[in-house]
Amino acid sequence: MARKDRAELAAALRDSETLDYSQAWAMPKSYYIDPEIFALERDHLFGTEWICIGRSDEAAYPGDMMPFQLCDEPLVAVRGDDSVLRIFSNVCRHRGAILVETSGNAPRVVCPYHHWSYDYDGKLAGAPRMEHHKGFDPSSCRLPQFACEEWCGFIFVNMSAEPAPLAPRLQGLEQLIRNYHMEQMKTRYVVNDIWPVNWKCFMENFMEGYHLSPLHRTTLHPMNPTRLCTHFPAGDAYFGYNAGFSPDLPRSYEGHPDLTDAEAMNCVMMAIPPGLVSGCSGDYSSFICVQPEAVNRVRVKMGLLFFGDTWKQSDVDYAVQLFHQYMDEDKDVLTAMVRGLNSRHYNKGPLAPEDFEGPVLDFYRYYSRRMSEKLG
Repeated sequence: MARKDRAELAAALRDSETLDYSQAWAMPKSYYIDPEIFALERDHLFGTEWICIGRSDEAAYPGDMMPFQLCDEPLVAVRGDDSVLRIFSNVCRHRGAILVETSGNAPRVVCPYHHWSYDYDGKLAGAPRMEHHKGFDPSSCRLPQFACEEWCGFIFVNMSAEPAPLAPRLQGLEQLIRNYHMEQMKTRYVVNDIWPVNWKCFMENFMEGYHLSPLHRTTLHPMNPTRLCTHFPAGDAYFGYNAGFSPDLPRSYEGHPDLTDAEAMNCVMMAIPPGLVSGCSGDYSSFICVQPEAVNRVRVKMGLLFFGDTWKQSDVDYAVQLFHQYMDEDKDVLTAMVRGLNSRHYNKGPLAPEDFEGPVLDFYRYYSRRMSEKLG
């Protein structure tokens, strides 16, 4: 990255921390297209922040295992006999084979290559024909373990040595979504996909309501029109907005009894950057785990959560169909936008008012607090 581009980006990020929402501007192109920026993000964001890898009910019972890739690191979440979820390196300590390729349940973590096995706490349980190796101590062999927290039914991992706890940083957000009881919602649909876009473009798109009516005219506009979007104050580790449901829609009674009428008619669109965006509604919610693979490629794990046990499969199928309809609309626009961001004529534009693109500025501020010094 050219020195002037780095300086321009660093200045734009610092400005974002002090500018009012009515004065905010988009970021320069290097923010989205520069491979050097992306390399810094992998090390200093995804390598040190709390990253969501899925839902607790994906690994709910002792022996349940769920593999996940975080940047270049293969990981696996394992539920122990003590019901504690632990996250380990998914790499065998023998010669580097991947231990778990698909989610499932097993009495041990067993390497498919030479059948080295590990207990639910990551300790080596068996190493066939290695008993006579003079320099190997099986009792000291274990899988590297990483910090794990479960919050409102989501699983987070942090690969730092001793990270500060996540939950205290999310207290403000937890107050907003408490009555929805996301921890009680059941994951009924999960799919993985790859989008040929920058991961930050993906996050920004999911977290602004400015495009709901123009782009999603027949899918989301009838439910969550742009005019009903309202920004809520960001915290250090979260940001978002409320996407109100159209008053023309009937109130859903599928949600938790704790919900007020106002909460039942609202979807809390929230981000816990850099790896989670979610739409929290009373009856069912969505979530997306964001996994960048290259400057213009992001792997996303997308799912739908449903409250209660009375859902008909046909209604679940309709929700899945609608979800893919509006996500495909987003994917088409963002894929094309890559060409625009690479254009020599791209120039950053002003952000829409706070209720519509305020969360984009919140994202810039989050990013600046963690990355500005790395840019010089």
